[in-house]
Amino acid sequence: LGVQLFTRKGKSLVAITPAGRDVIARARRIMREAENIRSLASDLSGEQEGTLSIATTHTQARHVLPEVIKEFRERYPKINLELHQGTSEQIAELVAANRVDFAIATGSRQLFPGLVLLPCFRWDRIILVPNGHPLTGSTGTGTKPLTLAVLAGYPLVTYVFGTTGESSLKKAFAAQGLEPNVVFTARDADIIKTYVRMGMGVGIVAPMAYECQDRKDLTAISAAGLFPRVTTWLGFRRDSVLRRYMVEFVTLFAPHLTPHLTRKAAQLPTQAEVDALFDEETLPVRVGCEEG
Repeated sequence: LGVQLFTRKGKSLVAITPAGRDVIARARRIMREAENIRSLASDLSGEQEGTLSIATTHTQARHVLPEVIKEFRERYPKINLELHQGTSEQIAELVAANRVDFAIATGSRQLFPGLVLLPCFRWDRIILVPNGHPLTGSTGTGTKPLTLAVLAGYPLVTYVFGTTGESSLKKAFAAQGLEPNVVFTARDADIIKTYVRMGMGVGIVAPMAYECQDRKDLTAISAAGLFPRVTTWLGFRRDSVLRRYMVEFVTLFAPHLTPHLTRKAAQLPTQAEVDALFDEETLPVRVGCEEG
């Protein structure tokens, strides 16, 4: 090319030059377009083989996706599925490296400026405590309502906080001049439940993580109104070719995202226009075990 792309130290490449970064970025776009052409040809020929790679959080992978993936596999047995789990920051790294087709996460939209983000469902956090815990009498039907001030008096066990921006959980406490006593964090809700059972603290988790089998030793208390309601979204690169099986996966994950609506959103040039498309859409609200 007539320009230096890498800097050397002896026989080793040790860094990328500014010119190299520009060339690599354009080369990646070329490679993506080559892959898009192959995907488009496969879709037009009716070939239903390929790979669907998804990056998501532990909660979605463990408590939301299993039934979706089961149904998808029955419809498309020749499609290889790859599931990557991590924090929002780790998911963003996989997206930046062009290693996944779909990203599924909650909040943290600022980490994904190059994706089309489709709103899938909303949820409110829940409080998990061992059966018989003092907080089980503070749910509005007991002696007093559950408040952030009451929660601040207990050790808390919750998800790992992101490294970029302040979490909505911390912001909710700060808005009332409170400092939460977070004694343990984990990426996996099952680990959080384990430590709640041990008596380490009061759990704050997504409602999907509360399974009916948990009722034998854990009580779930709604935290709706204490913390902001959050939205789980599914995202893909704006330059992606969405094959038929990819669009169908989106609908299986979020039934209100019909193939027509998904393809329409994919053609919009900005996320603001995508958001406007869903302004009138009432998203479903996910909960945990509701038996009894």
